[in-house]
Amino acid sequence: MAPPSLLLRYSQRRLSRSTRGGLFFVPTTLALLTSLLILFYLFTTSNIFFLHYRRPRHRQPQAQAQPQPTLPVEKPGLLRSPVAGRPVPVAPDRAAGSSPGGKSPGPAGPAVAGGSGGRGVNAGRSGSGDRLGPSGDRVNNHDVYHNRDVFEKDYREMNRSFKIYVYPHRRDDPFANVLLPVGFEPGGNYASESYFKKSLTKSHFVTKDPTEADLFFMPFSIARLRHDPRVGVAGIQDYVRDYVVNITRRYPYWNRTGGADHFYVACHSIGRSAMDKASEVKMNAIQVVCSSSYFLPGYITHKDASLPQVWPRQGDPPNIMSSKRNKLAFFAGGINSPVREELVKVWGNDSEIFAHYGRLTTPYSDELLGSKFCLHVKGFEVNTARIADSLYYGCVPVIIANHYDLPFADILNWKSFSVVVATLDIPLLKRILTGVSNDKFSMFRSNVMKVRKHFQWHPSPVDYDAFCMVMYELWLRRSTVRVPLTASIGSN
Repeated sequence: MAPPSLLLRYSQRRLSRSTRGGLFFVPTTLALLTSLLILFYLFTTSNIFFLHYRRPRHRQPQAQAQPQPTLPVEKPGLLRSPVAGRPVPVAPDRAAGSSPGGKSPGPAGPAVAGGSGGRGVNAGRSGSGDRLGPSGDRVNNHDVYHNRDVFEKDYREMNRSFKIYVYPHRRDDPFANVLLPVGFEPGGNYASESYFKKSLTKSHFVTKDPTEADLFFMPFSIARLRHDPRVGVAGIQDYVRDYVVNITRRYPYWNRTGGADHFYVACHSIGRSAMDKASEVKMNAIQVVCSSSYFLPGYITHKDASLPQVWPRQGDPPNIMSSKRNKLAFFAGGINSPVREELVKVWGNDSEIFAHYGRLTTPYSDELLGSKFCLHVKGFEVNTARIADSLYYGCVPVIIANHYDLPFADILNWKSFSVVVATLDIPLLKRILTGVSNDKFSMFRSNVMKVRKHFQWHPSPVDYDAFCMVMYELWLRRSTVRVPLTASIGSN
């Protein structure tokens, strides 16, 4: 009989050999699975596998259709808007510079529950650019609104009945600079945050009676907290946490819904981490933010809303319609993301796509006015002011920012006035843009002129401007459920 020490040594040697043989397959299996996942992602998100194999569609000749009886279309009426204190056309697509006597376009089609989705893939496309709704009815895919009739009806109701309670703060409050509207016209990259608060306080939507309020506004400014030496970037999370604790102790309104009928507005990217110590705000309250990315765990689509980032400009460019647009596409900006690095690397020396980094030698406005397409490319965040810049100068925006929850996507049909390109398709950018027909580009330009008013702020609110569109997004997210206060909650 062998000694026990020899048996033990032999069994350990056999075990180590079998373990090494099994572990050999672990990294190989993981590498294979990773490769399959990468291929699946490319297959589902990019045009690389399909662009070169698309067959041209040939429309079959159709017999001449018999004339169908048409429904009478009423002329757009006038709505007395308390926002601007003046009558405005009911039809919201009347663009600046369009003829006031022009005919109102017909209805976009029957109402479709939930609209066309805007954020999803439209099924049932027809060769004419239309799409089929769930009921099989054809819906106009060239209209800038998912459903014009529903939008007009809801906008009237919102304008009539929507009420916001703003938590009050005195002018001698130590943080009045953070909580009260600014006393000047906001400017710069993050002006949308200040413009919203300033416009809200001038509007008829504010109520002093919290019992009639649909939503409650927490008026702290993330951008101004960032520059306040008492708080700074490091102290924003503590400030927000303490602010929420204070309003829950002083007022009963948060406790009725757990904050679901409360909202705040932020445009600086630091806002996405400002709620890390107030998780109930992130999970329950409505976050109206510029950094609206599906990829961020703190942003919840359909609960939260995208705030357009707008660099304010007043009036109209003098030659917006007559300018000659000789460049195919234009981009200028800092190289602060891999996406922009790839863009400049591929197209930096191209003669048709002007991809520039650093300081321009020509006026920024001239480049926008001289280009057919203007590129919005993801930087530190998915959002920049370039979409609003493009629309202001009449340039068709091209959005290269994966996972961007575009502003007003519940209302606007972005496919009717912009081009969305996946970041993986940057090498195919010229092929995609030159593939846009003249007719489709004319439609894009026409619709750009219709939607540009939705991306402009004004010293006082104007119907269908950026402020009113954000209010409409909030109106869609209002809650009608109120949980009765219990003795235990009321005592907190």
